[in-house]
Amino acid sequence: MSAPAPGEPEQSLRIGDVARLVGTTPRTIRYYEEIGLLPEAPMRPSGRHRVYSDAEVERLREVMRLKDLLGVSLEELKTLLAAEDARAEVRAQLRREDVDSERRRELLGEALGHIDRQLALVRRRAGELARLEGELSDTRKRVRRKMRELDAQADATFPPSQLEATGDKRR
Repeated sequence: MSAPAPGEPEQSLRIGDVARLVGTTPRTIRYYEEIGLLPEAPMRPSGRHRVYSDAEVERLREVMRLKDLLGVSLEELKTLLAAEDARAEVRAQLRREDVDSERRRELLGEALGHIDRQLALVRRRAGELARLEGELSDTRKRVRRKMRELDAQADATFPPSQLEATGDKRR
């Protein structure tokens, strides 16, 4: 879902519609609001349904994407999103024309700090994934070796080193 074209009204969706659009449940959306991953519902008259703007739907999509992509805890996700929100605020300030160069440099330094925090989290997760990949690769090698040993036993050529010593390359 993209932002509406200029002059087009913004779409408002109820929680069930949003849940279906992003592939989650209304309860998850409410929980994300409760813990601060999404903005809480604004006050509304009793009996009225909470409606979500396109911007809120996009925010939820980004939350779900980061959670799935990085496999981070909700607390880590909050940290990541807080840094992203802070960067958005810095970008907004940088877009103003009345910001002098000294303040621009300060803002860029702030943005760099936020980016560094995000990168640290992503790199930590990438390191964990690399370790898991290494463990799985090692396990795969051991399993393949055991399979070769079983094949060699079945061919009465165990241990496999005897095959190598004789130059027999049946397997």
